[in-house]
Amino acid sequence: MSDIRVRFAPSPTGELHIGGARTALFNYLFARKNGGTFVLRIDDTDLERSRADYIDKLIASLKWLGIEWDEGPYFQSKRLPEYTGEAERLIVENKAYRCYCSVEELASGREEAKKDNRAYLYPGTCRNLTTEQEEIFRKEGRKPVIRLRTPEEGTTKVSDEIRGEVSFDNYGIDDFIIVKSNGLPTYNFASVIDDLQMKISHIIRAEEHLSNTPRQIICAQALGYDLPKFAHVPMILAPDRSKLSKRHGATSVEEFRDQGFLPEALVNYMALLGWSPGRNEELLTLEKMIENFSLERVNKTAAIYDVAKLAWMNSQYMKEYDPKLLAETAIPFFEKKNLLSGKPDNDKKNKLEKIVTAVRERAKTLDELADNASYFLTDDFEYDEKGINKYFKKEGAAGYIRQAVSLIDNITEFEATALEESFHRLSEELQISAGRINPLVRLAITGRMGGPGLFETISILGRQKTTARLIRAADYIDSIK
Repeated sequence: MSDIRVRFAPSPTGELHIGGARTALFNYLFARKNGGTFVLRIDDTDLERSRADYIDKLIASLKWLGIEWDEGPYFQSKRLPEYTGEAERLIVENKAYRCYCSVEELASGREEAKKDNRAYLYPGTCRNLTTEQEEIFRKEGRKPVIRLRTPEEGTTKVSDEIRGEVSFDNYGIDDFIIVKSNGLPTYNFASVIDDLQMKISHIIRAEEHLSNTPRQIICAQALGYDLPKFAHVPMILAPDRSKLSKRHGATSVEEFRDQGFLPEALVNYMALLGWSPGRNEELLTLEKMIENFSLERVNKTAAIYDVAKLAWMNSQYMKEYDPKLLAETAIPFFEKKNLLSGKPDNDKKNKLEKIVTAVRERAKTLDELADNASYFLTDDFEYDEKGINKYFKKEGAAGYIRQAVSLIDNITEFEATALEESFHRLSEELQISAGRINPLVRLAITGRMGGPGLFETISILGRQKTTARLIRAADYIDSIK
């Protein structure tokens, strides 16, 4: 293994968003490309918002995507002594101090700043308290936070692997809090300690964290640690270039999974959100992504979320999926639509394999696949209204269907080629075109005007089911005359 170490460090405050999953993927690809180590760390010190079930969902989502970590998961909540010890060291070295300002005092300062139309910066009220002053505040019952002494002049420069050098004026960075009054570290402080103690070499994360970076650099400098390299990947925006939200459709990995997207397709799609493999290829295996991945090929500009592109990509993967695996993967979607119940036996599995092979050409998701296949697994369907008017209400329709019943009863070789030949002979005997009888039969046995090949459909349904449906359709036609 090389010295390259990267991490994915989500907060368990919700489901894994596509942006977070993309960040995890980029870290994973970078580590694999360079023979490095990929670390999973859970930043769970926000006790009010962090939940154990979100951690479980997060880990399940990463596993479903196939994004495997080499170390972890580490939990910040189990590393509290590390943060406390480092904060106390900074106080001893006069690089940090305890601040006893009350919530009300700080709120008053923010209100004044708002009236003056300026950004609020902590004025350093407690920067130079004496021991006696601190003792008075403690006796009043005030619980202090710990603030870092930040430089008042100059600039803090971020050397970014994607964006180049970005400078921040220090006068806009106040003495920020590193430990809250409840003893828990803030994000910027804990992350810096973790990254440095875990020897993270590259911090690859979303662009919205760029504004945190100068504070983290100042923290690292105060602690006396060497800085890792930074790489801030572009944001993912909605098609209208607004912030991506629920109103734009699915945004979490769980939602995509539940809508019937394949993990390989979602990973492929996420990889191309802000990264280019250097050629016009769009359908990439994970191995190909690893082979071609580099930070130099990550864009600076925002990536645009396009669910239609994802759906197309998913349909391509479904077409190439092993039929047996596709059928097995689709079972939960058949169950959700009450098309299957209980564990299917081998005969049912074999039939499902034939069904999904027949219908997958027109499906974009596993959910659509189950919809497209529904008439194979249930007799409870209605006839398409347009089809009724176009085919069932034509003169002679019931008679043609009963002729098809007779043909089905007498055919010996019940497979698609033989069925097609027999129906061709029937249309010649009846002196009507195949375009007259075949759509009529399709509507009768599926309720639909489109779908996979008619004769493939008949062979999968089988003689008994096909015959029963044809008879039912003929009776229905008689009833609507």
